[in-house]
Amino acid sequence: MAQTTALTHTGEALALPEGWQGIVADWSSDQRAFKNVPWGKAMMWIFLLSDTFIFSCFLISYMTVRISTTVPWPNPSKVFALTIGGTEIPLILIAIMTFILISSSGTMAMAVNFGYRRDRIKTAALMLATAAFGATFVGMQAFEWTKLILEGVRPWGNPWGAPQFGSSFFMITGFHGFHVSVGVIFLIIMATKVLRGAFDHNRPGFLTGRKGTYEIVEITGLYWHFVDLVWVFIFALFYLW
Repeated sequence: MAQTTALTHTGEALALPEGWQGIVADWSSDQRAFKNVPWGKAMMWIFLLSDTFIFSCFLISYMTVRISTTVPWPNPSKVFALTIGGTEIPLILIAIMTFILISSSGTMAMAVNFGYRRDRIKTAALMLATAAFGATFVGMQAFEWTKLILEGVRPWGNPWGAPQFGSSFFMITGFHGFHVSVGVIFLIIMATKVLRGAFDHNRPGFLTGRKGTYEIVEITGLYWHFVDLVWVFIFALFYLW
């Protein structure tokens, strides 16, 4: 069987078989597919892909239940309305939460930009601002949960109609809120390391092994943008439908 050659990290020629064996050998030896992709970023993409499947299953299950139930589904505009100044405003809390989370994507993108410029002060400040937005979102979500629980919403029922509403709400928003909370904690940890110059001086510690690179800021940004994007689908399918 004919063979092709590739170069090793020392510059020596390495013979690779053709066909499927060559493809497997090529990918497993990192000669082509991930040649210019850092492993941290590749692993984050793989994690986000798996998380996409989980959120997709949740949302598809929700849509299936919503379509198939014979009991009237609660009206989100009524359920998630707040009374301000004697006027009932539908979805006002959800609209503010969505604005906050989308704004956090902007600060995270700027943090990545300044990270690659190695401006650690601005990078850390923007990461902390992103974390503050995320913490505000989680706090408002906790208020939303408390309000609905006091109104009688449970995973097995609610006062307004289809009992599946409660389980769908707590499962989908709870899983997303957990992701936001994890992201906030990670942002604070990474911002602290950036501010201390851990990535400039190659200090030993958690995710600080590569000197002079702010790659972890971009990896954190990938996770955060994913969380924001998922919320857009939740907002559209759960609150607006």
